[in-house]
Amino acid sequence: MKHYLTREAPLDEPAIVASISRHAHPLENTADLQPLLDRIGDAKIVMLGEASHGTHEYYTWRAQISKILIREKGFNFIAVEGDWPDCYRLNRFVKGYDTDHKTAVKVLQEFNRWPTWMWANWEIAALAEWLKKYNTGLPANKKAGFYGLDVYSLWESMEYIMQYLQKTDPAALKVAENAYRCFEPYRKDEGRSYAHASAFVPELCQAEVVGLLKEIQRKLPQYNTDHENVFSAEQNAMIAVNAEKYYRAMISGGPNSWNIRDTHMANTLNRLLAFHGEGAKAIVWQHNTHIGDARATDMALEGMWNTGELARTQYKNKNVVLVGFGSYQGTVMAGQSWGAAMQVLQMPKARKASWEYLLHGAGEENKVLIMNDFSGDHMLMENHIGHRAIGVVYNSLHERYGNYVPTVVPLRYDAFIYLDKTTALHPLHIKPDGDQIPETYPFGV
Repeated sequence: MKHYLTREAPLDEPAIVASISRHAHPLENTADLQPLLDRIGDAKIVMLGEASHGTHEYYTWRAQISKILIREKGFNFIAVEGDWPDCYRLNRFVKGYDTDHKTAVKVLQEFNRWPTWMWANWEIAALAEWLKKYNTGLPANKKAGFYGLDVYSLWESMEYIMQYLQKTDPAALKVAENAYRCFEPYRKDEGRSYAHASAFVPELCQAEVVGLLKEIQRKLPQYNTDHENVFSAEQNAMIAVNAEKYYRAMISGGPNSWNIRDTHMANTLNRLLAFHGEGAKAIVWQHNTHIGDARATDMALEGMWNTGELARTQYKNKNVVLVGFGSYQGTVMAGQSWGAAMQVLQMPKARKASWEYLLHGAGEENKVLIMNDFSGDHMLMENHIGHRAIGVVYNSLHERYGNYVPTVVPLRYDAFIYLDKTTALHPLHIKPDGDQIPETYPFGV
């Protein structure tokens, strides 16, 4: 696909800071979101990013924007960078279909895949309780949903399928059990051993999961149970197929595994929009690296694409609004290695000449920027600038070597929310006091 990444050249920092100061809108409360809402207009898809997976303010501002879009613009659901089975349980809760869990916290405490804090946190609990209250009394086709887009839940999806088929289709259950047995030896390390084994037997369990998906799709017209559960059964089968592809691609390196994952997330979004009918509107919560158009970063040079780019190309720019988030300094919830205990880690001041450094230079107040305002700014349009990205694994000592994505900012996003100083989010169950309600819950802004 065509990419927009431009040359790297010395920046006229004072000119860029002056341009930001001239066009930025102050952001103190939800009333200040009006320029963003005007930019969103009648868009079909609004993607809300984040520069880390562990920042309180990214979650709370995204929640406030999402509430407005649901309440005032008729958006149908929120789809997040999370596992389908876990998020689907929360979806059933917010729609009032779950009679076993009385609170969102109880549902979220069952999110047990590392990094648990991404969705099992008080910020999501507050949003879920709001969604449940909003949905109360509405007909099924008007209730706002909450779904996971990701591909990682291979074993959980297989277990969900078997539980579903046990009640609805015992004959198809045998196909599911056969696929599950093929994968079972590789469960202990979340698919890494499957990736290695596939180097010797390239189609290790591919036939089993593809056969399972075909069987479920063939039988779908016979499943007369809850219509959303039928959709979920097919989605879990698709996850099994694409997860198998993803784990197989891991061993070869390169962009393929990333592209499989983001294509799966984009396709899941498409399926959700189709499921919700003509005129459906979606809110997406993902990291900036997924929602910000990859063509405007060095990802394009590596042959990578992402959900933001795929949405723009499929639905055309006027129907898709990509909103990036970033901050200058503060604290963040992350681990210092994969699977490590979560910690509140210091996030130092942004690196000199980075996008966040320039935003801070334009004033310490929080800001909303609408990227159309910068279309005539040749310095920003013709150069890529380092833009901070923090994942679930983070070590601030390594910032000088990484954590900054070369970006043509006005082409990567349609709007940007800058929060000068941010704090770590509030996880539910990764530390002894995780069940203590934070003082400011439910986090009005």
